[in-house]
Amino acid sequence: MQEQTLATASLRREKPEALSTGRAARLAIRRNQHAGPTSGLAPGFVQANLAILPQALAQDFLQFCQRNPKPCPLLGLSAPGDPRIPALADDLDIRTDLPRYRVWRDGALVDEPSDIAKWWRDDLVTFAIGCSFSFEQALLEAGIELRHMTCDCTVPMYRTSVETAAVGPFHGPLVVSMRPMKPADAIRAIQITTRFPSVHGAPVHIGKPESIGIKDLARPDWGDAVPVHDDELPVFWACGVTPQSVIMEARPDFCITHYPGAMLVTDRRNTEFAIM
Repeated sequence: MQEQTLATASLRREKPEALSTGRAARLAIRRNQHAGPTSGLAPGFVQANLAILPQALAQDFLQFCQRNPKPCPLLGLSAPGDPRIPALADDLDIRTDLPRYRVWRDGALVDEPSDIAKWWRDDLVTFAIGCSFSFEQALLEAGIELRHMTCDCTVPMYRTSVETAAVGPFHGPLVVSMRPMKPADAIRAIQITTRFPSVHGAPVHIGKPESIGIKDLARPDWGDAVPVHDDELPVFWACGVTPQSVIMEARPDFCITHYPGAMLVTDRRNTEFAIM
C-alpha cells in the first residue's frame, strides 16, 4: 500500500448556508454546492464512512465488520447494484451524495472524483460505517473542545500496532483518530461516547501513544497534525479509516471508498444511536 495514495491533503471547509438537515446537505453536495469536509454539516444527523465492494467480496467484508465492531460499526448495507440505502435515507444516491470519493484498482488509487456514476457497476455492494462525527456533536454540546475543529482541519488518524480480527482476505492494523483533551474532559468524553456504540463508542486508548505503536503524534498517517498541550492527554478512538486500510491491504481488483473527511450525511439522527 503506497503511503502517498493514502496521505490526506485536507479538504478546506466551505461555509454554505442552510445545511441544517441530512437531506439539505446531500442536495448541496449533489449539486456541487459543497465540496469540502462534511464535519459540522447537518448537526445532529448521522454521518457515515463508505466502502463499496464487488459482491464476490461482500460476505467476507460483512463478517469482518461484525468481528470488528469498534472500528467498523455497520449502519447500513445496500443490495447489489443498488445505489440506495433506504435504512439511512429515502432519496439517497450513493453515486453522487458524497463530496469526494476514492476509486481503487488492485490496491492502487486511480481516481478521486466528485461523483462515481461512470464507475458504477451492477455487482457493487455499499457498506455505510459509523463515523466519529456523530459523537463529536455530543462532545461539543458538553463544552469539550475538539482541536481539529478549532484548527479548521481534518482530525489526525494513525495506524497502530493493534491487529484487527481477520476474515478471508481482510486483515490489518486498527486505525485510530486522536483528540487532545485535559484529563477532566477526557473522563467526560469517555462517559459521553460510551453512549454511542454504533459510532465507535468509547476511546480505545488514552495517553502513551507508543503503547499502541504510534511513534510521532506530529506525523499522522491521515488527516492533519494538531497541537497537544503539556496539560493534555491524547485520546484515541477506533476510526472508520480502518476498513479502508484493510481493504487496501487486501488489494481487491476494484473498490470505491470515501475521501477522508468527506462523508455520507444521512437522515438518521445521532440520538437514534445513543444509549440513554
